[in-house]
Amino acid sequence: MTPFIAEILGTGLLILLGGGVVASSVLKDTKSSGSGWMVITTGWAMGVFIGVFISAPYSGAHINPAVTLALAIEGSFPWQEVPVYIIAQLIGAMLGSGTVYVLFKDHFDATDNPAGKRAIFCTDPAIPNRFRNLLSEIIGTFVLIIAVFFITGAEIQSEEGVPVGLGAVGAIPIAFVVWSIGLSLGGLTGYAINPARDLGPRIMHFILPINGKMHSNWSYSWIPVVGPFIGAALATFLHLILS
Repeated sequence: MTPFIAEILGTGLLILLGGGVVASSVLKDTKSSGSGWMVITTGWAMGVFIGVFISAPYSGAHINPAVTLALAIEGSFPWQEVPVYIIAQLIGAMLGSGTVYVLFKDHFDATDNPAGKRAIFCTDPAIPNRFRNLLSEIIGTFVLIIAVFFITGAEIQSEEGVPVGLGAVGAIPIAFVVWSIGLSLGGLTGYAINPARDLGPRIMHFILPINGKMHSNWSYSWIPVVGPFIGAALATFLHLILS
């Protein structure tokens, strides 16, 4: 499997399982309708575990443009590969969210909750405040990236010999980190902490023929993209200082 395909697959599985747990909780008449935040954060954490574990041997399991940027800044990942990985992550996120829609189509049609339907695809703040919403994404991603460095290091290589930083050994602890971020900080914005996780599904929300959908809130969409990149850069600079 090539790194490009591995990033598509890993990110796609992450979004399939993460979006799926939100759909199961939010949409009407599912077996787990109304299951709540604990179930949602657990589902996302397990989605991270599976996406990382499967893609790690082939791509290093970035499955997040913020991770890709951090490793490039750190110097362990080639800058020329950054656009390739980010494109793969966006494709995977779009495919994963599109699959969620197909699987839950009957429940989308049965649900009269436009905001809930959008939440399956992308994040929104609990209380709109551009500064604090951005800060939430910066800090949440900072925690994720600093954990990536200190849990796994930055020396693991793919089968192609490209230094990528994150191996399958990090799947379990990174899943716990994402779970912790969701439980502790996620209630503010829905914790994108991954530009592809928000942008790819938001694009799908915009283009899919979802019954009774509302606007895709593009005025907010820059925050879950810019915030994670800033948080990743800050975490990387701290890691370099401490190394």
